Amino acid sequence: MNHRKLDADFAIAGQITPSEVQAIADAGFKSILCARPDQEEPGQPSFATIASAAERAGLRAVHIPVSGGLTEGALIRAEQAFKDLPRPIFGYCRSGARAGSLYSAIKSAVG
Repeated sequence: MNHRKLDADFAIAGQITPSEVQAIADAGFKSILCARPDQEEPGQPSFATIASAAERAGLRAVHIPVSGGLTEGALIRAEQAFKDLPRPIFGYCRSGARAGSLYSAIKSAVG
């Protein structure tokens, strides 16, 4: 599981599997944010499967699927998630780009 820290509160990665969730918890992350829509690609684990593994590992998980550009709804949900979720947060999607874009947009908006 490769990931890239954007800052002390947020890291991004490509698609994860349920078997990697415990390693995410062991690495010190407290929450998972999924920016990938379910069924975007055949064989991709569903968010529900990842969320179940996160719960078993003691992590909070939130799903803010982004397809195409960032919508107002996604930004509103992301802003609330960043307020509510324990940090640091592990964000993922297919490549990590959409999760990173959500974080960057919120960081820019709130300073």
